Amino acid sequence: MTDAVLVLNAGSSSLKFAVYPDGDGDPAALLRGKIAGIGTAPVFSGRDGAGHSLPSDACMSLPHAADHEALIPALLDWLNSHQGGLTIRAAGHRVVHGGRTQTDPAIVTDALLSELDTLVPLAPLHQPHNLAAIRCVAASAPGLPQVACFDTSFHRTQDKFAQLFALPRALTEEGVIRYGFHGLSYDYIASTLRAHLGDRADGRVIVAHLGNGASMCAIKNRRSVATSMGFTALDGLMMGQRCGALDAGVVLYLMDEKGMSAAEISHLLYNESGLLGVSGISNDMATLQASSAPEARDAIGLFCYRAAAELAALAVAIGGLDALIFTAGIGENSALVRSLICDRLEWMGISLDDGANAKNAKCISAASSPVDVLVIPTDEEVVIARATHGLIHG
Repeated sequence: MTDAVLVLNAGSSSLKFAVYPDGDGDPAALLRGKIAGIGTAPVFSGRDGAGHSLPSDACMSLPHAADHEALIPALLDWLNSHQGGLTIRAAGHRVVHGGRTQTDPAIVTDALLSELDTLVPLAPLHQPHNLAAIRCVAASAPGLPQVACFDTSFHRTQDKFAQLFALPRALTEEGVIRYGFHGLSYDYIASTLRAHLGDRADGRVIVAHLGNGASMCAIKNRRSVATSMGFTALDGLMMGQRCGALDAGVVLYLMDEKGMSAAEISHLLYNESGLLGVSGISNDMATLQASSAPEARDAIGLFCYRAAAELAALAVAIGGLDALIFTAGIGENSALVRSLICDRLEWMGISLDDGANAKNAKCISAASSPVDVLVIPTDEEVVIARATHGLIHG
């Protein structure tokens, strides 16, 4: 039997998981997998530590239309019987919002869950499912230690001016501030910077986490100084289905002139905007890049324009730029998006090696570029695994 830490990232219709040996250091994953189609027709896929797909007879049998409450016990049973048996000693969870008080990973208690429940309105697409997974594990494996790791925690190093809105102070004191998200991804990238940049690792770095959800973070001394997302995960960059930064007057117009309710506006901004809304075709960047429709080109062009503008603004917070890191699904895989963003930033000293960029190489900046431009795959799961092991074992 192998002692292991289970890492879970629960969404509304999917459950991503990874299993790591329960040990010190930076362990390699023993297994990675995903259950998609939760609530309709769940489908399991998984890979072993070498990246090989698990054979079909090693995969779980999933009941039709099963929800998290049925699937998490099935996943735990499958792990216990897999390859001679894995003994899960603890479970670590991605939790999107930790509010102002949760500045580090925390062992799950009833009091913590109650506190995190109050933050659901600030991350309605993620927080309810993150917490549901914690409760499902607790019901399936009573006594199993669980750890919550927060996407907001990495940004609590920012000074007050990076966090404040120009609103009445009473609202600020109630918690209406800029929180920032994708912190687990930024935490991982920051932990790798010295290996990639040497002495420049503590310099002025901007990380572009570009995926269906997208944001950027300005980092100095490997700590968050400023970030594009704010009070909620709607702010900042244009995303797959989210609008990003928006004049608040648009919301007032939709209410007063279009008669839209708060729920209708929420659905519009979270689910019908971004790449999907502008293109009318898809929220998937690869699909849009393959399309010849002018609406698809508009969506890509706006995505890259907004990203370049946000990146330039973040450089103000750190006094310039020494390195730019692209990560996450679009950032790691779209040479076109990287090129279109960097072309607008030549005045900042950013220059790409087109051949290296086309190959998704690690270093894609030209030899003459004073700004290093790198592509670094992120790994939020290993950040959670490290934190979970550290807390459980003291």
